[in-house]
Amino acid sequence: MADEIQNAAPEGAPAADAPREGRGPRGGRGRGPGGDNRGRGGRDGNRGRRDNNRNNEDGGEELIEKLVHINRVSKTVKGGKRFGFAALVVVGDGKGRSGFGHGKAREVPEAISKATAAAKKAMVRVPLKEGRTLHHDGNGHFGAGRVTLRSAPAGTGIIAGGPMRAIFESLGVHDVVTKSVGTSNPYNMIRATFEALKEQTSPKSVASRRGKKIADLLGRGGSQTAEAEAAAIVE
Repeated sequence: MADEIQNAAPEGAPAADAPREGRGPRGGRGRGPGGDNRGRGGRDGNRGRRDNNRNNEDGGEELIEKLVHINRVSKTVKGGKRFGFAALVVVGDGKGRSGFGHGKAREVPEAISKATAAAKKAMVRVPLKEGRTLHHDGNGHFGAGRVTLRSAPAGTGIIAGGPMRAIFESLGVHDVVTKSVGTSNPYNMIRATFEALKEQTSPKSVASRRGKKIADLLGRGGSQTAEAEAAAIVE
C-alpha cells in the first residue's frame, strides 16, 4: 500500500514518463528533439537564402575576359624597391557590350582580378549591324594613338592586331577592318578604340532623333529595298 502511495502522482501533475511538448532538455521552446525547431530553423533558412542569392549572382550573364597586357612595375621605397604587376583586361558579353580596366597588385592573379572588376564597371554598349559588324566607319585618338574602324561585309573576319582584336572579340564583332597609327602602346590603343566605338550610332537612333522613318534614311523615295533593310534593323 505504501508503494502504491509513493508511485502515485499528485492530481493534476503530468506523468513522469510523459514527453513534454515543444520543450527540450533546457526548457527552451523548439530546442528539444520533439520540438518544432523554430529557433534553429530560421538560421538555416536564412543561410539557404543567402546561398541561393549567391548562386543566382554567379549564374548570371557569361562575360568574355581577355588579358591584353601585363607589366611588372616597381616602386622605390626606403630600403630598396617594391615590385608589383599591372594588368590590362578587356571584358565583353559578345552581344554589343564591352569595357576595359586596369589593376595593380603585388601578385599577378590579384592584379588581373582588380582589372576585371574595373572593366565590368566601365562597360559601354555599341550598336552592331546585323549583330556582326559596325554600322559606319569611325575614327578615334587618345594621346599619340590614332585608330580607324571600318565596317566590312560578311566573311571578312576581324582584321585587327594586338589589343584591338581583343576588343572586337569580346564585343561580338565578326567582320571589321581596322588600322592603328602613331603608337603601339596598348593603353593608348585601347582608349583610342573605345573613343571611336562611343561615336557609333544606329539608324534607329538617328531616325528617332530627327523624327523620320528608318527607310527614309536608308533609301530615296521609300524604296522596297530600303524598307526591307529598315525592317531587318534591330538597334
